Order: sequence, then C-alpha cells, then structure tokens
Amino acid sequence: MWGTLTGAALLAVWIVLIRAWRSGTERVPAAQAVLPAPPEIGSHRLLLDAAPTPMLAIQGNNAHALNRAARKLFATDDRVLPVPSALADGQASHFRHQGRSWRIDRVLLAAESRTVVTLIDIEQEERAAEARATAEMIQVLGHELLNGLAPIVSLADSGLAAIDSPAPDTPLLREILGTLTRQAEGLQRFVEAYRILARLPAPQLRSIPVEQLIEDLTRLCAGRWPQVAISVDVKEGPSRLMDRDQISQALWALIQNAAEAATADRGADARIELVVRRQDQGLAFEVRDNGNGIPPEHEALVFRAFHTTKPEGTGIGLSLARQIAHAHGGTLSTWRSDQTIFCLILPD
Repeated sequence: MWGTLTGAALLAVWIVLIRAWRSGTERVPAAQAVLPAPPEIGSHRLLLDAAPTPMLAIQGNNAHALNRAARKLFATDDRVLPVPSALADGQASHFRHQGRSWRIDRVLLAAESRTVVTLIDIEQEERAAEARATAEMIQVLGHELLNGLAPIVSLADSGLAAIDSPAPDTPLLREILGTLTRQAEGLQRFVEAYRILARLPAPQLRSIPVEQLIEDLTRLCAGRWPQVAISVDVKEGPSRLMDRDQISQALWALIQNAAEAATADRGADARIELVVRRQDQGLAFEVRDNGNGIPPEHEALVFRAFHTTKPEGTGIGLSLARQIAHAHGGTLSTWRSDQTIFCLILPD
C-alpha cells in the first residue's frame, strides 16, 4: 500500500514538474523578457518548492536544482557544481551526499534528452518503515496474546470443573494440564521472540510429533468452541521438522478463522475438519469448514495484513499464518469446493 501511494504521489509531482520545467525553460523573445511569468507557471513552481523531495533536471553533464529542497541540499540557487558522478551516470541508483544515503529515481524525457531526478532519503524511509513495523508488531502481539489466552482460560475452567467433580478424572486432568503447559510455554516463547526481534523470528526446526500437535490443537478448539463439531484425519507419519510454536500459531489462526466462519453461517450445525496428508509439494495441513465461504470481493485480500470483515477482527491472524508458512519454505492458500479450505504446506 505504501509503495503504491508513494509511486502515485511521485508520478503526480513529476507531471507537475515536467510541465513547470518545460514552461520555465522555453526561450522567450527579448521584447517579452520583462513580462511577468504566467500565473500557472508560478503556481507550478510553488508546488515544486513545497515538495520535500529534492528534484533536479539532468541534461548531459549539467544538473539544475528544480525546487527548494534540492537548492538547500546542494547549497545552490540553480546549477549543481560539481555534478555528483552518480547523478550524471544514468545507471546509478544510489549515492551518498553530506553523510546520508539517497535513492535516485529518474524520469527520462526522451524528446528533450533530459532526465528528471528525485532523491529519496533512504534513512528517512527506513525510520518510517521501522515505525510502521513497530506499530504492526504491537498489533500482532496483542492479537496473538488474546488469541492464545482464550483457549487457555477455557481449558483451565474445564480443569477446575473436573477437579470439583465427585469423581475427578485423573487421566483427563493430566491431558488438560499437559496441553495447557505446552500452549502457555509456546505462547510465551513466541511473544518473547517478537518483543526481542520486532519481527517474525527464524524458525527453530525440530522433529515434532504431528499427531500430538494436532491433538493439542483439537483439544484447544473443543475447549474454545464446544458447539462446533470437529473431526480429525491424520494420514501422515509420526514426526516432522518444524518450529512447533510457529506452526501451532499458524494452524490455530486457521482453526479460529474456520470456527468463527462456520459458527456465524451455520450456528449449531457448524463443523470444521483438520486433515493432515502428503501432497506432491510436501506435508499438507488442511483446515476445512462448512461456512458460506469467502465473499468474491475479499478473496484476493484474505492474507493482507489488517484486512478483516469481522467487527472485532484485526486482520492479523491469516497474514501472520502465511508469513510463518513462507518462513518454513512452504505455502498457505485457500479455495472453495463444497467446503472452505485453507491449506498450509510444509515442503519435504
């Protein structure tokens, strides 16, 4: 989104720039030289001077500052002397000036053998990107904390109820406590890694029992959405190399999405299905639901960060799940047959 907006803004400025520069550099007969510039030329120059991005016109070995930002950067009223070699070189894309790094964007006016250049402050872009990444990290952390804590609270309540029963089921309590421990530890490690690195950490690959992972997720789902019928079909081997915490987070996001969609569309008849099987590309984790599916106008946007159709949604879960899949060298895709299917594939 930011790249599109920036490109559109620069294109608009370049159009204004070209018109103004052409107007300002046309030859004027001597008899008319004392006449004031037409109002539109003055307004174009005001627009150029208001632009914070330095702009220059390059023709051969001559460079002219076209706005206030360029004049300030090169301490000149018009010509830039000497012309930095990177500006004269039509192939250079970066250069350093006054201790700062700049990206060179060019528009060639072929008919006039001129090039319009804009200089983008890379460090300023990086600071803005860092600020956006920090804001995104905070939203991701908040979303994943709430997402991960909800089933933990639900399972804890189930454990308390089991303890208070006249005949406590010790094996069931052991299963509940084991799942709670693994989920809480995984969530803690996940959040700590995000806090330290401010980005998705590199996967820590270990051999993980697939069936245990699916059993834990199934138990969490049953505790969180007891009204949703869930079926499991694990057709592939006992262990797999993966980052358990990350894959658990990704699959939980898919399960939550499926359960919410099925509940909203089918109510008491909501159903989801977890299928683990081999495909040509690798090991596939499929999460299916019997909801109405993704509206056509949202199909291309489901994995876009912060895009959501839910009143309480943040648009983080599916985007993060795809990032995790990509970090493992895999894919995450969705399609519709008789069910809505999200498929996360880990390559061999």
